Amino acid sequence: MGIFSRFTDIVNSNINSILDKAEDPEKMVRLIIQEMEDTLVEVRSASAKTLASKKDISSQISKAQNEAKDWKAKAELAISKDREDLARAALQEKKKCDEHASTLSSELKVVDEQITKLQSEVGQLQDKLADAKTRQKAIILRQKTVSSRLEVKKTLDSGKVDAAMGRFEQYERKIDDLESQVDAYDLGKKTLADEFANLESDDEIDDELAAMKKKMQSKSTASKK
Repeated sequence: MGIFSRFTDIVNSNINSILDKAEDPEKMVRLIIQEMEDTLVEVRSASAKTLASKKDISSQISKAQNEAKDWKAKAELAISKDREDLARAALQEKKKCDEHASTLSSELKVVDEQITKLQSEVGQLQDKLADAKTRQKAIILRQKTVSSRLEVKKTLDSGKVDAAMGRFEQYERKIDDLESQVDAYDLGKKTLADEFANLESDDEIDDELAAMKKKMQSKSTASKK
């Protein structure tokens, strides 16, 4: 089983649990990232064990190959001493070593394939984890923004804002009434400046009236002559 198939099972199980509880997206994203990090730790541990197994198999292969060479040398020695029976027995042992080395080489090939797949999957998971962490910030920001907008919408739709604005308008009307009352007290009252202005106005009228009389008298005297 690849790490992603295992990871998918884990995440899907938890997502279903979250959806059943109607958890918020922020918690879900954190859980997914946590699952990815936990899976990455487990896979790295498995990779370490696989690498150790590869090292052990490689060591056994080298040992079997060396034993095969040793039995070959012994067979050659036996032949040089005209001990064909010992040479045959040595070659049989060499065959066993060669077969054991061949079996171990097959196992090593499988282990190498597993390591290659693990390295590829770990690389993919690391990329996905980095992408998830980058997107986590954007998702959390969007979630908070949407929540704030929702609160604003609820406030607007609840009529509280309209009620508050209505109270403002009431206060403004009360202040207008108070200002009108203050202005009403000043109606009909003359200030000192107003009194002097009236005196100056009266002098101007008197001067204009005197000039008009003088002019009309002059016209009357002229007509009599």
